[in-house]
Amino acid sequence: MSALIDFVLHIDNHLVNIVNTFGNSSYFILFAIIFIETGVVILPFLPGDSLLFAAAALAANPVYHLHISWFVIAFLIACIAGDSSNYWIGHNAEKILSRFTWFKRFLNEDSLAKGQEFFEKHGAMSIILARFMPIIRTFVPFVAAGSGFPYRKFVRYNLIACFAWVFICSAAGYFFGNIPVVKAHFSAVIIGIVVVSLIPAIVGFLKTKFASKSARI
Repeated sequence: MSALIDFVLHIDNHLVNIVNTFGNSSYFILFAIIFIETGVVILPFLPGDSLLFAAAALAANPVYHLHISWFVIAFLIACIAGDSSNYWIGHNAEKILSRFTWFKRFLNEDSLAKGQEFFEKHGAMSIILARFMPIIRTFVPFVAAGSGFPYRKFVRYNLIACFAWVFICSAAGYFFGNIPVVKAHFSAVIIGIVVVSLIPAIVGFLKTKFASKSARI
């Protein structure tokens, strides 16, 4: 876990190392990270928003010979396919859990419950909102599928969510990631991105906690 935290907080340095080591294959590596974050359900802690921001910032720097258009395409396909994979797992959860009993051990029950609560509260809009919320976005497609939410309807909302997420995060990194003050405080910016992304989840958690306390009183 400490290695993951280090990767997120110093993601610019790690990306530079990845690019210098793997060259054009870096597109596939970052594609895999974004896909796996939501696609396999059990790895919600992988970087998402910060990875898009940092990758776009590197693409804006001609030194690295990276193309923002390839990143945008890779990230779009990764998050759309990842969420669809997540939905499929949720739709077939009973079969998967009965066949692969180890899967449940890696499924975070608390995060799953939060995803369930978020989906029940916001309905279809949760598919769009959750895309901007780390952890929660990994469980909403799973919960949506388990609740019988139609896949065609899910895809429509998911496309809006993924396009908005990729373009906002990538544009922010591409146009602002190489501003001197941002580069000088890159780790602080990444922490800020993560914190801002988590605000809706924190607010929802606090509301639920205070509501439960009021009910007990």
